[in-house]
Amino acid sequence: MALNSKIEWTDHTFNPWWGCTKVSSACANCYAETWAKRTGYKIWGERSPRRFLSESYWRQPYRWNQMAKESGRSGRVFCASMADVFEWRADLTPWRKRLWNLIQDTPNLDWLLLTKRPHLAMRLTPWSGSWPTNVWIGATVETQAWAEKRIPHLAEIPARVRFLSCEPLRGRINLEPWLQAEQINWVIAGGESGPKARPSEPFWFRDLRDQCRRNHVPFHFKQWGDWAPIDAVSSKASPSSVLNDRRWSVKLGRFGKRTSGRTLDGRTWDGIPRTQVGSNLNAQVTL
Repeated sequence: MALNSKIEWTDHTFNPWWGCTKVSSACANCYAETWAKRTGYKIWGERSPRRFLSESYWRQPYRWNQMAKESGRSGRVFCASMADVFEWRADLTPWRKRLWNLIQDTPNLDWLLLTKRPHLAMRLTPWSGSWPTNVWIGATVETQAWAEKRIPHLAEIPARVRFLSCEPLRGRINLEPWLQAEQINWVIAGGESGPKARPSEPFWFRDLRDQCRRNHVPFHFKQWGDWAPIDAVSSKASPSSVLNDRRWSVKLGRFGKRTSGRTLDGRTWDGIPRTQVGSNLNAQVTL
């Protein structure tokens, strides 16, 4: 359950800075860029400055760490929703160093680093042969092409948990080779939301779920996004538009993120790795 975040699969969200540069199709309708513009910050693109946060903001994870220690349960921190910590920029170097120190100072928090640049992760972190046990590393893979480009780099990283964010899902993805090799410990999938949201084929989500179940890897279905199968949404809701052609296996309606929900085949899928010391990640999962 999210504590200081609206994202279902984490407890907290921490942004060491705001701003990024688009690198692939998943970035086309970037929610973070939209939010930054809405709040008056022009921080997207290679030549734009980044927004750095206050000292009080940087103290928050220390409080979360103490809360986790007292509760006896590790807290999950998504870092970062408004940036990519592995963006190649010299002005980010001191802030990255500060982040690595913060991560090492908060052992009761599991830090989830999600990137579209996994090929830079080993170069930009101070951990070589073994990463801290409280660091999870993930890559966004929205299509098969990006999966084949990014996952090999991700698989080389010696982190305790390696995960994928297939959101917004833009095509069918075969993850079997990496799942079977136990190189991926968790898969998150979801559709796109926002005024320019692109629909996703429902079969793509079911296929990812089934691949995960066959290989005993936790699967988390985050959301349908703006578009969802009409038969999966309450009959009391009316879509603003409908897609019903040969591209889609079922009739899709545009309902908006909140109404579309996150139920897939009659239930929610909330799989998350369990990372107690000495545990087998693939043996203890929520399917």
